[in-house]
Amino acid sequence: MGECDDEDWLLLKPKEPLPSQCCASGCKPCVFDIYERELDKWKRARAKGDIDLLTGKREAPMKSDDVLLNPECFSAFQLESLKKLTEAASLYRFRVPIGVHLKLSLGQHLVLRGTVDGLEVQRAYTPVNRVNAEGYFEVLIKYGHLLMFVSGTGIAPMLSIIQSITDNEEDETFVTLTGCFRTYEDIYMKSLLQEQSLYWNVKTFYVLSKEETLENLPWSYREKTHLGRLNLEVIKTLVNSCRKAPFALVCGSVTFNQDVLNYLRSAGLDEDSCFMF
Repeated sequence: MGECDDEDWLLLKPKEPLPSQCCASGCKPCVFDIYERELDKWKRARAKGDIDLLTGKREAPMKSDDVLLNPECFSAFQLESLKKLTEAASLYRFRVPIGVHLKLSLGQHLVLRGTVDGLEVQRAYTPVNRVNAEGYFEVLIKYGHLLMFVSGTGIAPMLSIIQSITDNEEDETFVTLTGCFRTYEDIYMKSLLQEQSLYWNVKTFYVLSKEETLENLPWSYREKTHLGRLNLEVIKTLVNSCRKAPFALVCGSVTFNQDVLNYLRSAGLDEDSCFMF
């Protein structure tokens, strides 16, 4: 029987999914159903002080007629290979024990769970391999990365783009929005920006030119805010943080747009990868 202290148990507690983690496809069970079951299992294991109730360790090796998928819980699969098909799409192949089948019907999808930038993400994917494939299954994951730079009211068109992405459950575009303002109080649409940044594929970053100290900001802003002016070092850091070569969108004054474009060129992006509003 495993033993844990209170801190260990809190670390093992399942995390409630965000609304954006539900694929809205009518899955049975839904990610929220799975969360409730895992939470119940965690409560029972903690009440009995037995961590082994959470691990679900198998006492016997899998047989050829075993089914890997269980609608009551997630199963772990080893990534066998990753093949880049295009700049925005990759084919992921996961290993399955020989002779053991997923037993999915044609068109049936899986809910995959993983961690992206410290956030647990769950999305639905339909395997693209043959239905009778043995030893593996494959999913096609499409994504891109938009890097947005805005100054003042230039944030308006960017928010429309972000909302169109988060409203579309099939869109897996990553977005990093950098908002440049004088002070924290000058940031437009804070509530909407905070709401959008809760989505798994949206990050916000702020550059405040006249704010004197990070201590004046709410704690949730301190780690994602640069004090001073936007400069080449900041832009290089943002560009390098992107998984793929990003496409940059810039909206501000004429001077702001030109400065950002020059910095982006110096950071390695060409003009074909930038759009000025």
